[in-house]
Amino acid sequence: MRNIRPTRTEGPPGSVRGTGRLAVLAAAGLAAAALVAGCGSSGSSGGSPPANPPASSSAPAVPGTSAATLRTTTDARLGTVVTDSAGFTLYRFDKDSATPPTATCNGDCAALWPPAAAPAAGTAVTVNGIDAKLVGTVTRADGSRQLTLAGWPLYRYAPDHNPGDTKGQGVQGVWFAVTPTGDRAAASSGGSGY
Repeated sequence: MRNIRPTRTEGPPGSVRGTGRLAVLAAAGLAAAALVAGCGSSGSSGGSPPANPPASSSAPAVPGTSAATLRTTTDARLGTVVTDSAGFTLYRFDKDSATPPTATCNGDCAALWPPAAAPAAGTAVTVNGIDAKLVGTVTRADGSRQLTLAGWPLYRYAPDHNPGDTKGQGVQGVWFAVTPTGDRAAASSGGSGY
C-alpha cells in the first residue's frame, strides 16, 4: 500500500477560511443533489436515472476533495470490485475508451455518474489490492482530472447511497462495476439480473 503526503485544506475550526470552505462544499452538495433529482436521459451519454431519483446522497458532496484511495472489496454477487476511499463502488463506462484513456460522460451524465476525481498533480494515489501501475489519470473536457484504472475512467453512481451499494451495475448495458484489473464485474449465476 502506498501512502500519500497529507495535505491541509481547511483552516482551524471556526476560522473564516474553514467556515467558508464548508459553506462552499454544502452549496456544491445541494447543487449536485438538484442536478441528480432533475437529471433526465435526454442529450446525455450514459444511463437513465432511476424512476425516483434520490434528492440527496450520503456520499461526499465533492468527490476527490480528500486523499484519493482505491481499494478492493468483495461483493456477494459481483466478486471483487474496486471502491473509493469512502467504500463506494466505482464503475466504468463502455462508451469511454481505455486506449487512449478518454472520458465521454459529461454534463447531465456526469451529475448522475460523478467522475472519480484525481488528486493534485504530483500526489500519489493510495492503493490496496490493486496494482499501482494500472492507476492513472485522464483530463476531462472541463479540464478536471479523473482517475483511471487500466486506462478506463472511473465513476461513482449517485443513487448508490451507502458504501457497498452496486445499483449502477449493468445500467443500460454500458455501466459496470470495475474489477482490480479494469475489467467489467460480472454477476454470478443465480443473482438478480440487471
